[in-house]
Amino acid sequence: MALDTVDLEALVAAASEILDVAAEPFLAGHRAGSAVRKGGNDFATEVDLALERQITDALVAATGIGVHGEEFGGPPIDSPLVWVLDPIDGTFNYAAGSPMAAILLGLLRDGEPIAGLTWLPFAGQRYTAVAGGPLIRNGVAQPRLEPADLAHSLVGIGTFNVEWRGRFPGRYRLAVLEGLTRVTSRTRMHGATGIDLAYVADGTLGGAISFGHHIWDHAAGVAMVRAAGGIVTDLSGAPWTASSDSALVAAPGAHDQILDILMRVGAPGDY
Repeated sequence: MALDTVDLEALVAAASEILDVAAEPFLAGHRAGSAVRKGGNDFATEVDLALERQITDALVAATGIGVHGEEFGGPPIDSPLVWVLDPIDGTFNYAAGSPMAAILLGLLRDGEPIAGLTWLPFAGQRYTAVAGGPLIRNGVAQPRLEPADLAHSLVGIGTFNVEWRGRFPGRYRLAVLEGLTRVTSRTRMHGATGIDLAYVADGTLGGAISFGHHIWDHAAGVAMVRAAGGIVTDLSGAPWTASSDSALVAAPGAHDQILDILMRVGAPGDY
């Protein structure tokens, strides 16, 4: 497929049909138990694995574009074109019976998200976008994001254990949370990065902080937030890329306010 003749709308339409089909086993597998241990406390359910195979096979057959999935990998994320798939965002939520779980699918061109799809089957919400916008929710085009005031905004933040070490230690994350609460009492921990990003894109959240670096958590949402007129950087304020170690996504106005809090908190290495 020549890159200058890519029909993003047609690709998203084909992918939407595939995700609609995948939503059925997604719904049927709710509360699925742990099947495959991953790193640390993470795990994949049998539904994760089956859905990734099902969606991957269908996408390759329908679009001819390879798929890089959370569970099985795939073509490099800097390929000329590649789908990036998280078959279940919010795996712990899903296994426990919480409805805060989603299917995430982004399309990257040379590492840049150019289309995104996020399906929340339990909520009956379907989000799509292509570069240039607009965000589409359940088939209806949404208005571009207006500037938001952090004091009056919901803000998503990733879950954590205060004793965690690593790139963004738990004590640093706690300091970020404390800083946010000095401005807004409306912080939220959904336990699903892709849902946070989708909700920023549609204006439900004024902003969201992701301490993660996995491309499958971010690809779909970054495409949608950008299409909706939001701002996407890493936690230092640098432009977000597929190799970024974090993400700060927010409406105009709120993004600057959250970034100011992060700057006052200081460097993660100080914690």
